[in-house]
Amino acid sequence: MPGTLHAGLDFGTTNSTIALCAPGGAPRLLPVEGEHLTIPSALFFSLEDGGTYVGRKAVFEYVDGAEGRFMRALKSVLGSSLMKETTAVGRQRMTFQELIGRFLQHLRERLEAAGEGPEAVVLGRPVRFVDEDDAADARAEGELAEAARATGFRHIEFQYEPVAAALYYERQVTAEKLALVVDIGGGTSDFSVVRLSPERARTLDRRSDILSFTGVHVGGTDFDRLLNIASMQPLFGLGSMTADGKRAMPVWYFNDMATWHRVNTLYTPKIARDIAGLKKEAAEPEKLARYEHLLAHRSGHRLAGAVETAKIALTDESETEIRLAEPGLSLAAPVTRAEFEAATVELVARIGGAIEAALAQAGVPADAIETVILTGGGAQVPAVRLAATARFPGAEIAQSDAFGSVGLGLGIDAARRFA
Repeated sequence: MPGTLHAGLDFGTTNSTIALCAPGGAPRLLPVEGEHLTIPSALFFSLEDGGTYVGRKAVFEYVDGAEGRFMRALKSVLGSSLMKETTAVGRQRMTFQELIGRFLQHLRERLEAAGEGPEAVVLGRPVRFVDEDDAADARAEGELAEAARATGFRHIEFQYEPVAAALYYERQVTAEKLALVVDIGGGTSDFSVVRLSPERARTLDRRSDILSFTGVHVGGTDFDRLLNIASMQPLFGLGSMTADGKRAMPVWYFNDMATWHRVNTLYTPKIARDIAGLKKEAAEPEKLARYEHLLAHRSGHRLAGAVETAKIALTDESETEIRLAEPGLSLAAPVTRAEFEAATVELVARIGGAIEAALAQAGVPADAIETVILTGGGAQVPAVRLAATARFPGAEIAQSDAFGSVGLGLGIDAARRFA
C-alpha cells in the first residue's frame, strides 16, 4: 500500500534501534526512549518498587544503587547453553528468551505509540551468532525470531547486519563501487564485500551483489572484558596466591566478573561462600574482600561500565584511569592505550583474519576495494580502525552512522521486501 511504513529492527548487544521506511522513500529512525533514537539494550528489575526499567532508565537505576537485577548484553546469550536456563529476576524466575522478549516488547510498544503496528519486520543478525557451530548459530536465529514473534510480529525476515549497513550507505553512491563493510558491534564483528551502484540499489534481490560475508564473535564487550581482566581483576585477586604459596586463585571467578553477560550468574549464595573460603586461604585477603564487595553490592556491571568508559576515553587519549567509587570501595587504576592494545592484540588479529577471509571468499585482491564502510561503536577503537583500513591505502574510508546505519538499512530492506 502506498505510504505504508515498514519496520527494520536492530537488536544490538549494546544498543538497539528501529527504523521505518516507505517503499522508495528514505528511512528514518524512530525515537525509542524519549527523544533518543537509540536505546541501550538493558533491563533492570527493581526490588524496591517492583518495576521493570528499560534502556537508559535501567542503567540509571542500577548505577544509582537501587536494589534489583540488572541485565545487559542479552544478545550474547543467544545460541548458548544459558538460553535453556532460568535466572532469578525479583521474586520470579525467567528464561533468557523471556528476558529478550521483554526488551523487544518495549520496542514493539514504541512502534505502536507512533501509530505503527506492523506484523512484518526485518531483524538484523550477525554473520555468526556463534563461531564454528552451525547448529548453535541456527538455534540463535530461531530464538531471536521466537522472542520477536511473542511480541506480535508474525512475518519475520532476517538480514545480515553488514549488508544492511551497505544498503544504507548505497543511497549516496553515484557510480558502481566495490565496498568492504566493517561492522564492529558490541558482541560480534561482521564483514562483507558488496557491489554497490545506483542501478543495483533499485533491485530487490541483491544476492548476486554480496560477494562474501564473514564474521567472528568478537565485539566491543570483548575489548571491555580483556581490559577489565588485565587492569582491574588483579585488584580483586586474579593472579594472587594462597598464603602457603602453593596455589593461585581460580581464574574463572574473575573472568566471569569481567564478562557482561556472565556477571549476574555470580550473585548466588554459593559463589559468596566460595569467595569467603578463598579469602581465608589467600596471601592477599584484602583483594578477595573487594571481590566480596562486588558480590554483596551487585557492583559487577558498575565495574564493567567504568572499564567501558576508560576504553572509550582511550580512543582519543593515550592514557586514562579506570575508576570505581561507591560506598565501601574506591579504586583507580591507570591504563595506557599501549597497555589496552597489548591486552586485546588477539582480538584485533581475529578481526584482521576475518577481513582476509572476506577478501578470499569474494575472490578479490585488497586493491580492488574502492570503499571501506566502517560502522558500529567498536570501529572507533584505534587499533581496530587500523586493522580494518591498513590493507586498503587507496580506498575511500567512509565512517557510517556508528549506531544507526544497520537499523536504517534494515528499514530500507523491509520496505523492499514487504511492499
